[in-house]
Amino acid sequence: MTTLTVDAAEFGYGDTGPVLSGITVTARPGEVLAVTGTSGAGKTTLLNAMAGLLPARAGTVAVDGTPLTSRDHAVSLSVVLIPQDNGLAAILTAAENISVAVIATGGSPADARRRTAGALESLGLSGQANQLIDELSGGQQQRTALARGLALRGDVVLADEVTSELDAANRQRVLDLLRAEAGRGAAVVFATHDPEAAAACDRELHLADGVATWARP
Repeated sequence: MTTLTVDAAEFGYGDTGPVLSGITVTARPGEVLAVTGTSGAGKTTLLNAMAGLLPARAGTVAVDGTPLTSRDHAVSLSVVLIPQDNGLAAILTAAENISVAVIATGGSPADARRRTAGALESLGLSGQANQLIDELSGGQQQRTALARGLALRGDVVLADEVTSELDAANRQRVLDLLRAEAGRGAAVVFATHDPEAAAACDRELHLADGVATWARP
C-alpha cells in the first residue's frame, strides 16, 4: 500500500509568483481524493507536482517517505498520471497506445495484450481498439487515455479532468473504475471541476487563490 504526501509545498513556473503555496495533503491507499477548483485554480499544477513533473519550490512531495526527484523517478515508484490533454500518440491506434505504455513500464507482450483488451473493454472501447487516435472523438480519446492509465495498475493514480468530455453514462463508468482502482488498494487523486463527480469521492480538497482548503476532510 502506497501513500503520496505533499507537505507544506509551494509550486510555480519559472520566475513568476507561486501558483500554489502552503499545500499539505496526503493521498491514501484505498480512497479517491477529489481536487476541485475553477479553471486556473492550480489543479493541474498540483497533479503535475504529484507526478514528479514539477519540483516543489519549498516543502516536499514524497511517495512512502521518498521525495520525488523527477517524472522517471515517480514512474519507478508506480505513480501513474492520466493527463488532461490525454497525451496519446496520434500515429498509433488506441490499443497500441496502451500496449506500448504497459511494455515500457516492464510488462511482457502477453501482459500488454491482456491488460489492453481488458482496459478497453472496461471503457466500452473494444470496437475502437484498432482505430488511430485521430479517428476517435474527443470523448473516446479521453476514455482511451484513461484505459491506458488503468492498464498500468499504478499504486498511485492521478487523473486530471478525465470526465470533462464525457456524457453522464460514461462519467459514471469512469467514476466506478476510479473507485475500483481504490478498491484494489491504489491511492487515487481525481482533479475535477464537476461538483457531482467530486461528491462521489471520499474526500475533497478545494483550491482557490493559490491555497488549499478542505471541503470534505
